Amino acid sequence: MWIPRDGDCILTEDGFLFYVFGYEHPEDRVFAFLKYIPRKFAKLFNLEYHGRTWNLAGETLVRPTKLYTPENYVRIIETLRRRFPQYVYYCPFRRKEVVAVRKEFIREVYVPCVQLRKLLNRELKDALQREAVEFVDLLSDRSGVPLEKFGLHGSLSLGMHSEQSDIDLVVYGSRNFRRVEEAVSELEAEGVIQMIYTKKFDSKKRQRGRYKGRLFFINAVKEVNEIHERYGEKSYRPVKPVDLRCIVKGDEEAMFRPSIYKVECLDSREELEIGLNEITQVISMIGYYRNIARKGDLIQVYGMLEEVKSNLNGKTSYQVVVGSGVERNEHIWPIGESL
Repeated sequence: MWIPRDGDCILTEDGFLFYVFGYEHPEDRVFAFLKYIPRKFAKLFNLEYHGRTWNLAGETLVRPTKLYTPENYVRIIETLRRRFPQYVYYCPFRRKEVVAVRKEFIREVYVPCVQLRKLLNRELKDALQREAVEFVDLLSDRSGVPLEKFGLHGSLSLGMHSEQSDIDLVVYGSRNFRRVEEAVSELEAEGVIQMIYTKKFDSKKRQRGRYKGRLFFINAVKEVNEIHERYGEKSYRPVKPVDLRCIVKGDEEAMFRPSIYKVECLDSREELEIGLNEITQVISMIGYYRNIARKGDLIQVYGMLEEVKSNLNGKTSYQVVVGSGVERNEHIWPIGESL
């Protein structure tokens, strides 16, 4: 039985290619974001597209140049609501419309660990496929993380790659990901790989580099036994935008999406009707802020304060969401970085 996890790829009956977001989903739907659009439907969306096309399962696909801007999200959800309502869902626990694929409209699911296994078992491989297998073998050997705890994302995993495509890897499990991080540091010190430090948080994330000149990415996905909450167990209510300083008390889920930082709040720039000690975590829906802080770090956070109510026992807690879709410029900054 398929358990949807962040980054699993969904091809629908209409030819849309969605990527699963997060780990809590309704029984009959999967929360996701739209990444590739059938070329025949491209004009329905008010978006700019890359110049090239991709082909999968008989579908010719195009991809928006910008996927994650608030403006593009609004455009996508408006078009889906009007022309493809089966992909829009009003979530009663968050009280807002979100993109969610009804399972009955799913044609095919591509799971990263399964796609990697298929590639490993493939007898005839092209140059990029051979490089990917060689790189995964290297990381597995150096980190001690078994091959079955790795997966393959992106166009390479779907057979849509070109000579210029990158190697987009997944590591399953928080501890396994930390072990791979250590291996990456060793390989960089030896000159086997070259990490890229051109973006603001690259030196903290250390998930982007080159192997034999080939661009690679490494991200984390939860193992099934790390998924502890089920959809509908909690309800969420936005309270107000807040600007806080916090100490990170736990980073065990910082590498996932959504990223979760357990925190102790030190102060707020606004008056709050609750105690700072009632805010226990910061959640980033934005991948840019994934894995940028570790336990003991001081961070400055601007996001939406949410009340979280358990539908099981009625208890209430509070969290700050970065990437709520309500406020602009929500962010997490490690203290000392220039804003």
